[in-house]
Amino acid sequence: MIISIASGKGGTGKTTIATNLAVSLADQKEKVQFLDCDVEEPNAHLFLKPEIYETKKINALVPKVDKDKCDFCGKCAEICQFSAIAVIGNTVLTFPELCHSCKGCVMVCPKDAITDTERELGVLEKGRAGDIEFIHGRLRIGEAMSPPLIKAVKETIKPNHIAIIDAPPGTSCPVITALRGSDFTILVTEPTPFGLNDLILAVEAVRVLGIPFGIVINRSDVGDSRVVEYAHQEGIPILLEITDQRKIAEAYSKGIMMTEVFPEWKEKFQQLYQQIKQREL
Repeated sequence: MIISIASGKGGTGKTTIATNLAVSLADQKEKVQFLDCDVEEPNAHLFLKPEIYETKKINALVPKVDKDKCDFCGKCAEICQFSAIAVIGNTVLTFPELCHSCKGCVMVCPKDAITDTERELGVLEKGRAGDIEFIHGRLRIGEAMSPPLIKAVKETIKPNHIAIIDAPPGTSCPVITALRGSDFTILVTEPTPFGLNDLILAVEAVRVLGIPFGIVINRSDVGDSRVVEYAHQEGIPILLEITDQRKIAEAYSKGIMMTEVFPEWKEKFQQLYQQIKQREL
């Protein structure tokens, strides 16, 4: 089963839920993979503290133009939806940072003047955190194209494991890439006006993807009741509520797992998984 944990905005406790769920399931002797797909700012390793045993560079294919073959017909520029290649007079300009590696320009070139070359996006690291298999991506500083690196992280998913995906915050392309193919998505939110606004956007995204989902409300005793009212109106299950506790925040600031401070929460996260199994079936 693939369970993705997402949020409409950052700072809601998404990584807290993801890491503690993974640890709680591993404590039950489940085969667990943890995939940190928040490749622009991965931080799950600060809590799980894995021993990294493999590092691999991840590259993207970008066009390389042979100007001796090119007749400057402009067909490559016409097919590119992302303006990653342009023809101006007798000049061809490429913009690798915009390229989505679709190879459309290579396929339409009548002179076979365009070939592929590689551009480094970042690194994929594998490790172990106790009984948990840990994988995350680190996007190269200054790089904007994260979906290919997220896909590389997801390609490590094993069918006989419970894969926990810590998705990027928000509802942009990287988030959709991380969520696609999940069996269930947990949306983590806070009971605040901003939390509700971004939760609504996240709900729309997972509905478009057709993924079953439920809500976890973090700091549930702070703010107002509008998130709960919205969930009831939309028929969205509230899977878990976590009250605002200073000890949890202090532990988080030190990279300490919530379930280390409150061991009884392991059972609650295990029950959360049982709810997901029932709803996914």
